[in-house]
Amino acid sequence: MRVPLNRALSKLGILSRAQATQAIRAGRVRVGGRIIDDPAHLVIPERARIALDDAPQVRVAWRTILFHKPRGVVTTRRDPEGRDTVFDVIGDASRGLNAVGRLDRATSGLLVLTTDTQLANWITDPEHGVPRVYVVTVRGRVADADLASLGAAVALRKASGRESHLIVQLSSGKNREVRRLFEGIGREVTRLKRVRFGGLELGSLEPGRWRDVSATELRVAFPGAPISGGP
Repeated sequence: MRVPLNRALSKLGILSRAQATQAIRAGRVRVGGRIIDDPAHLVIPERARIALDDAPQVRVAWRTILFHKPRGVVTTRRDPEGRDTVFDVIGDASRGLNAVGRLDRATSGLLVLTTDTQLANWITDPEHGVPRVYVVTVRGRVADADLASLGAAVALRKASGRESHLIVQLSSGKNREVRRLFEGIGREVTRLKRVRFGGLELGSLEPGRWRDVSATELRVAFPGAPISGGP
């Protein structure tokens, strides 16, 4: 899938989006040996021969990981407020990886990171309806009538006057979608964890830990998704 050159440089871990835009406009970036000064120039990141300051960029080996994002960290590569990011937690092992979608700071659970931009774009495309499953805790009791009004696949696990525990399945990754669902019935989400994404499950992976995911496992987890490499 073609993406703007400044976005490609960011996804490849070469520069931030803002740095890439400046470098491109300054004539410091070549694609296929030709200087490109338009940040919106479209390229396929995995295939384009991109050079910064005439130094060919070393291609990062194909890799995908499943990461248990802890609460309290953000999914962006760099945070202007100085908060810890998932890339800070993963450290050097995150080189070249990009998060597939986002989880907000207060949400924990399964996050996929990959070097494969075509795979990432396919997974996050709403047209493919990749399921996301969350374990949710909200304040107060959620009644059966409330469940019917949510307009989503929701199963109530336990309810009391103090809090309710539910399983929610969605087929899109809109920002704060789960929290907005429960705000609509007057319930505040106090804890939110994603436990499944497509056919990948968080399982017993501890917060802050990750594991590599093979191309074979991804083909089973996301049938029909393009996978550009890997074992």
